[in-house]
Amino acid sequence: MEFQFSEGRVYALNEQQEVIAEAIYVPVRGTIIDICHTYVSPALRGQGIAGQLMQATVDELRRKNLKAVASCSYAELWLNRNRTACTDIIA
Repeated sequence: MEFQFSEGRVYALNEQQEVIAEAIYVPVRGTIIDICHTYVSPALRGQGIAGQLMQATVDELRRKNLKAVASCSYAELWLNRNRTACTDIIA
């Protein structure tokens, strides 16, 4: 899946330009952001897309030298499960 990046957002579109996967993050303070929303189209769930989306989000945060907290329950779960690989971005 090819993800696109814009300010505060990592997402993927289908051929009709509809959002099929999305993570949204907002500033908290300084270099800390809050991953407040994740979405994967129901038609794609169970295929590992949410994990790919979170990995793309983490990679983007690394590029921007940002740290993350997560108010989105899925993002929080994913970060906790991948804590060892994400210690550099977890606030």
